[in-house]
Amino acid sequence: MTAAAAQGPHRARYRRILSFASREFLKIWWFELVLPRFGLSGVAERTRARRMQRFARRFHTLAVDLGGLMIKVGQFMSSRLDVLPPEITAELEGLQDEVPPVPTPQIRALAEAELGMPLDRVYAWFDDTPVAAASLGQAHRARLSALDAADTGLDEVVVKVQRPGIDEIVAVDLAALRRVARWLTRVRIVADRVDAPALVEEFAVTSLEEIDYLHEARSAERFRENFADDPRVAAPEIVWERTTRRVLTLSDVTAIKINDTAALRAAGIDPSAVADAFAEVMFDQVFTHRFVHADPHPGNIFVTPAPDQGGFRLTFIDFGMMAEVSDNLRQGLRTLLIAVTARDSRGLVRAAKEIGVLLPTADTGELERALTALFARFGGMGFAELSRVDPREFTDFAEEFGDMVRRLPLQLPEDMLLLIRAVSLTSGMCSALNPAFNVWDAAEPYAARLLRDESGNLMQDMAEQAMANAATTWRLPKRIDDIITRVDDGNVSFDTSRLERRLDRLEGIARRIASGVLFAAMLVGGALLVGPLPPLGVTLLWVSVLPLLGALFLGRRRPR
Repeated sequence: MTAAAAQGPHRARYRRILSFASREFLKIWWFELVLPRFGLSGVAERTRARRMQRFARRFHTLAVDLGGLMIKVGQFMSSRLDVLPPEITAELEGLQDEVPPVPTPQIRALAEAELGMPLDRVYAWFDDTPVAAASLGQAHRARLSALDAADTGLDEVVVKVQRPGIDEIVAVDLAALRRVARWLTRVRIVADRVDAPALVEEFAVTSLEEIDYLHEARSAERFRENFADDPRVAAPEIVWERTTRRVLTLSDVTAIKINDTAALRAAGIDPSAVADAFAEVMFDQVFTHRFVHADPHPGNIFVTPAPDQGGFRLTFIDFGMMAEVSDNLRQGLRTLLIAVTARDSRGLVRAAKEIGVLLPTADTGELERALTALFARFGGMGFAELSRVDPREFTDFAEEFGDMVRRLPLQLPEDMLLLIRAVSLTSGMCSALNPAFNVWDAAEPYAARLLRDESGNLMQDMAEQAMANAATTWRLPKRIDDIITRVDDGNVSFDTSRLERRLDRLEGIARRIASGVLFAAMLVGGALLVGPLPPLGVTLLWVSVLPLLGALFLGRRRPR
């Protein structure tokens, strides 16, 4: 949708978003660009943290009032630690929890329009009280009809229904965000660091996938297939006959929330064992299946007691946000791990380029120096040793390193961003379940395995390159002998016409430069002598015309 299409009932929404953005841009322009020009950069520095907090609070209010995609914008911003300061990201965490539910009559009307019949005929029972309300839709419990239950083997289900009109709201919001991104490209301080239009398009792709429940259903089935032979993991089954782009019906897998430690202990489940299993499963998604649940917050993971399967089973729900570990990202991770192992700051920068983190304008020299300092202090330690470093030292180094990173023109690609989000949420969840949990210990065996798996490919590449070099070396004496024979026979000729033309051009340029220098010398000398020695000064001024004409016309090539 273009800006012109943002009319009708959503016109006020479009204007409110742009009005908010324009006011904030004016404040940034005044404090970050105007005041420093008048020597008042100290004022901007002292007030920056407070201004960022106030901006985040104002956006928080805007997002809650407007709902829809603005909630997702806030969540997206809260995860952009590579671009935004912590004053903003911290304020915008948890926006999803403030979304009010849609009145049930509206939900029923949309679901009936999608499914083509009254809900009383589709389901044997439909609960009007939502289980959960999100920015793009909400979920209700239901029971399949006897016929559907016989066909699917399921009974209790959960029905996700989009918020009415969310397609139009998303289109209007994206139109406003694209316009804001175009504004940002004209602000050099932002454009040098962030490709704003690309960020908006990344966000658009993720958001449009999330409002397509058919896409989510396919992702859920793919996830189930990945872990079909793993008794530790489960996912809901999709009732395809009762699923459309706006309505998703799936088996009810509700169990103990993963962060409910009291309920876990009451069921005889050790929370620390759940933390270990959860970390293993998440890293399996990254390194084995390369298809990762990117939103593993407590509401999306249940723990089901399973005495015959090691004590419990982890059940994932909500597959609207998934991360693909592409071949390019896998290769970048391989390069990154090798660089970290070798404490090679330049290799780490190369890995960042392979992954797509560094923009072309990045000053890699400063980044390499910072990484060298990082390796010098912490590089000789294993993952377990790092966990014993004084947290204050880590904090000080992280603040200094973070300030430097935020000054660099870099950003995280969408696949890397979602992956980091998944790992970050995993680490936080596991630490809540087990305060002694260390994500580095959980990652170490997977990192080592990746290096082992890739070492074979590395050796194969080196062997192929060595064979190619050997073949070239083997053929080299014969090729040299052929060239010498052709020279002896007089069969080798050289075309020097292009070289001659370039030499003619260089000679002409040299003459014109010399004439220009002579003109400038005579002109300045004549001007200086006009007062004390008028005849000589005037003569030099007139004569300086000759080298000026030479500088203008000498050496110009005629077409050949």
